[in-house]
Amino acid sequence: MHRPPTAEAEVAEELAALRPGLLPRFTAELPGARAAVLTRLWRALACEPLPWITGRDVAGEDLVLRLRDGRRLSGPRADPYRTDAYVTAVRGAEAVYDDPARLMTDLAVPHSEGFAAELGHSVASMALSRAGSTVRPDDWPEADWEWEQRVVDGHPFHPNCRSRPGFSVADQLAYGPEHGPVVALAQVPVPAAECLVTGVWPDSLRGGGRILLPVHPWQAAQVLKRPAGNGDRIDAHPLMSLRTLAVDGGPHVKTALSARLTSSVRDISVASIAASAALSAFGAELAARGEGLLHVTRTLGAATAHSPDLAAVLRESPARYAGPGERVVPVAALATTSLPRRPGWTAALARLALHVGLRALEAGVALEAHGQNLLVVLSPEGEPLRLVYRDLADLRISPARLARHGIPVPDVPARMVTDDPVALRRKLFGSLVAGALAGVAGSGPALREALATAVRDLPRTPDLDALGAEPLPAKALTLMRLSPERSGDRWAELPNPLRSDRG
Repeated sequence: MHRPPTAEAEVAEELAALRPGLLPRFTAELPGARAAVLTRLWRALACEPLPWITGRDVAGEDLVLRLRDGRRLSGPRADPYRTDAYVTAVRGAEAVYDDPARLMTDLAVPHSEGFAAELGHSVASMALSRAGSTVRPDDWPEADWEWEQRVVDGHPFHPNCRSRPGFSVADQLAYGPEHGPVVALAQVPVPAAECLVTGVWPDSLRGGGRILLPVHPWQAAQVLKRPAGNGDRIDAHPLMSLRTLAVDGGPHVKTALSARLTSSVRDISVASIAASAALSAFGAELAARGEGLLHVTRTLGAATAHSPDLAAVLRESPARYAGPGERVVPVAALATTSLPRRPGWTAALARLALHVGLRALEAGVALEAHGQNLLVVLSPEGEPLRLVYRDLADLRISPARLARHGIPVPDVPARMVTDDPVALRRKLFGSLVAGALAGVAGSGPALREALATAVRDLPRTPDLDALGAEPLPAKALTLMRLSPERSGDRWAELPNPLRSDRG
């Protein structure tokens, strides 16, 4: 049977034509990239409620998965909080798999074909990202965007951590933050009467009765299918989300980018533009109640041509909340640095983050505080001082809790509003503990040690008690990708690091 070329082969072919000098390094990075993606996939198979896995058995240091059709898979005993690429192979009855795409293809479960293709893209893109990266662990960047571009491997737990289907090698080199490009955003004119604008849209992006919408060049060419025009461009540095970019000395620009990156198509809904000003004001009120330990970046202006494919949001840079000698660093970037950390440093970060997150939750706001949305202000010596939170679009808000604190419910989409304590805790704990803090700690034992130290100093609340007593929620990212017929979040329950001997 003829097999189509793999994503690895396609990238190698394009790279040979475009940047032949980078090809040897790309080839050398492929085994490590396969192991990194396979480790993330094995975590999902070991922990998520996938309907075609009927049992999980521990045999010494191995984990054996029993599939509904009678097959078995075995691999290393999984630590759901471990971030190094420790899974180099998974064994089936008739094959040993070191390639996550091949493993998923041979599993042949519902919707696995498309997911296998995405895994192949993830491996190839990660190898390309590693090959082109110039990150050095001992660097201490000056600019905020330089910290963002250090996150070469993407999401620490998502198998699609570097999947960018639809992006050629040239696109990745031109727009991927890990490659350090400067991206020229087009300014697409739209009649002001045809736009929805909230907040303050700057005069520099207006003219002749038109709104000038910053548009990512990939979006202009691939989705809008229109020339970007010959007007001025906005030079900007892509951040780790790829579609949000930093203008030197100016705001961060969130652009619509209708490509499937990691799990989601990254457009900007009309509803999110409509709610942006109200959410920004609500964020300012939340920060004012944060004892000086929390800053929330403001949305300066947002505009859409009533289309999720043609919209933009201007947001202030988190760097404005840094004092002299301080740095504002995304939590996801902390694992990329070898800066010296005193004993207990991770516990200090956990204590700060949990204190802020639990206070907000008690007041009625569940932050989606994953490593991209949550940033930490570091002292000149590298100590965690305060937090900065950005991108309010995925908060969960409890009217009942807000009412107890005399806070009115903002005018936000209905999907953001709930009084269900399970939903509220999932939002915070799944992003902050199972995501951001686990990514910094790097393993179950390290996370357990940091949390155990941190929670001793926190005031007791029902939410904190739930954190210590219940399984830890985490988004079931692979289940979600294999369930296209269902929308919304799906959840896995991970061993609670505060109760489990193995994390």
